[in-house]
Amino acid sequence: MFYGFAFIILNLEIRYLIELNYLMNHFFAVIQLFFLVFSGAKNQKEQFAKTHSVVPIECNTVFNNESHNKSKKVIHILVALCDNKYQGIVPVPKSIGNGQDPKNNLYWGCAFGVKTYFKKSTSWKLIKTIAIDSVKMERLVFKHVTQDNYIVADAYNAKFIKQCTIDFLKSCSGQLKDAIVVGDKTLGINGNSNLVGYIGHDGLMDFKIHEEIKNTDNKERDCITLACYSKRFFSSDMNEAKSKPLVWTTGLMCPEAYSIHDAINQYCNGGNEFMIVDAVAKVYAKYQKCSENQLKDYWLLVGN
Repeated sequence: MFYGFAFIILNLEIRYLIELNYLMNHFFAVIQLFFLVFSGAKNQKEQFAKTHSVVPIECNTVFNNESHNKSKKVIHILVALCDNKYQGIVPVPKSIGNGQDPKNNLYWGCAFGVKTYFKKSTSWKLIKTIAIDSVKMERLVFKHVTQDNYIVADAYNAKFIKQCTIDFLKSCSGQLKDAIVVGDKTLGINGNSNLVGYIGHDGLMDFKIHEEIKNTDNKERDCITLACYSKRFFSSDMNEAKSKPLVWTTGLMCPEAYSIHDAINQYCNGGNEFMIVDAVAKVYAKYQKCSENQLKDYWLLVGN
């Protein structure tokens, strides 16, 4: 087989390589280069894994969130970036409505976006930024300044708002579980987190999901859904997920970061759902210049 292979190479190279010795040197150089490239690719893959610090979870693994978050709380926020092209929204200025540009996006990089607002918070400190892929464009990890509590926030490319919605619902149901390593801490995320949040356009107003949402482990997970009419469009799947909505909406809203920021702070301080709703209504009324009582009575609801 070797001689046959060498004969083929020799015929292919005969116009350029005259001496057999030179041909064999060329052949072995190619082999050496192949192993060099293969080794480099392997090292690149290992380096990628180290950079992203992701703990892969087998889909059939029973992964108890208490094993990671027993002495701390981890909140996982899934953000569908604002987008004029891929979402049925009232158009916003082009510069902040590009769902492929997290840096300038209304729900991420703008003053009241998750990244900027939490970075300026006196309660939270950004400890890690991770670039993931073309779907989850950026991941942020914040640590509370006085408590052993963490926030993991993912910015989803707006083109994939449907996937963001599915990931949120499957996190609420426990069908999607994962973990990341940050320093010496392993943080349970998605269905392993203590609280799952969604921020963005209510995509269920535009599309239906056909994947089954079903609780897999009989755990009731806390969740917050900040999107227009989220109770109406998310309640059916939330019931199947057996999750516990702390805050959702019965009308139009602007899901900027101050609402979930104050909800999370109240949650981490041990506040119940009524205290969390009060906190959200208060800060939303402040920034949107509207009535706090009206928000609590008609717009923000405890999820029960």
